[in-house]
Amino acid sequence: MSYNESQNDEAAREKAINDWLPVTSSRNAKWWYSTFHNVTAMVGAGVLSLPYAMAQLGWGPGVAILVLSWVITLYTLWQMVEMHEMVPGKRFDRYHELGQHAFGEKLGLWIVVPQQLVVQVGVNIVYMVTGGKSLKKFHDLVCSDCKDIRLTYFIMIFASLQFVLAHLPNLNSISVISLAAAVMSLSYSTIAWGATLNKGVQPDVDYSYKASTKTGAVFDFFSALGDIAFAYAGHNVILEIQATIPSTPEKPSKKPMWRGAFLAYVVVAICYFPVALIGYWFFGNSVEDNILISLEKPAWLIATANMFVVIHVIGSYQIYAIAVFDMLETALVKKLHFSPSFMLRFVTRTVYVGFTMIVGICIPFFGGLLSFFGGFAFAPTTYFLPCIMWLAIYKPKKFSFSWIANWVCIVLGILLMILSPIGALRHIILTAKDYEFFS
Repeated sequence: MSYNESQNDEAAREKAINDWLPVTSSRNAKWWYSTFHNVTAMVGAGVLSLPYAMAQLGWGPGVAILVLSWVITLYTLWQMVEMHEMVPGKRFDRYHELGQHAFGEKLGLWIVVPQQLVVQVGVNIVYMVTGGKSLKKFHDLVCSDCKDIRLTYFIMIFASLQFVLAHLPNLNSISVISLAAAVMSLSYSTIAWGATLNKGVQPDVDYSYKASTKTGAVFDFFSALGDIAFAYAGHNVILEIQATIPSTPEKPSKKPMWRGAFLAYVVVAICYFPVALIGYWFFGNSVEDNILISLEKPAWLIATANMFVVIHVIGSYQIYAIAVFDMLETALVKKLHFSPSFMLRFVTRTVYVGFTMIVGICIPFFGGLLSFFGGFAFAPTTYFLPCIMWLAIYKPKKFSFSWIANWVCIVLGILLMILSPIGALRHIILTAKDYEFFS
């Protein structure tokens, strides 16, 4: 066989694998797909804890950090959309491919993949628990006289749905679920601030720090810093979402992608800012870490909001899981030379969903741990890794606007990466006595 023929065979095999892998198999997405995929990936049930984070930060720092995080992450999102096709004729369909281009084949993988996996697998486990908890809250509110059912069973009910949905082949095939999830995130955010407005400002509202000591207030501040920062953690799947949009030299994918992503950011602002500001304004430092708990009544409305959270988390889980499936299936087919088949996909995905379910059942307080471990992965992948790649690839002139903007983001991102796990670790130590395995 001649060299050209073997090259052609290799190229044909590569194309067949890419046509099978979940991220690259379908490239006919519309620009608005990127809007609801991004909203679904970014707006987590964490939005309901934003008023609590505001109470730990206070008015000035709280508003400043909310807005700063929005601006910085919008900028790094734009950078990633721009870098997707910066090499003519090539698309960086995955975060680690961009990392490999910026830092080299081996180093790029080692820098990006571990962080990406911590975020994606961690978020999937948290969503398993969140889905289960919200189902339990819904059940307890709707049927207050019923026999108490353990959280474990609700996580299993939630997981049973994910076992089915996990077998949808690619991102475009879950677009309807993603749209429903995006609508739900807007809905429960609106319920949260709408019901708060209806309840009115509490008579004994107090905006001082809740912690009795200065040290406590500082640690709470660090912890809240992490809570707000991680509310903007959708960058881990941004290139994978862009990979589904068609692209030609005349019509690159970055234009429709940016249009969709910017609209998603507007929706994110509509979800986050009213909940955070109205929740804190009306309840002050007595607000619970989930604003729906502070509201209590009317029960039917809170039950509805919890059901909306469940539907949203179903979609979010899939968006993050698709990226993990892609990594696993790529490794199995390209490195271990399995042949692409339905059976391989079925086993891989079922095992992964089962794994996240079992960890969620065993460690239902995983969310508390994630704020610690996640600090080392959320901050880099969202706040400063795109800036470092931008500096490494484009090499902007020293002290130009681009150079300064990137370095400001890098410094703030590194501060965030150091400070937020400190607050989270203290929170874990204080609440560890309440942690229960298999609750």
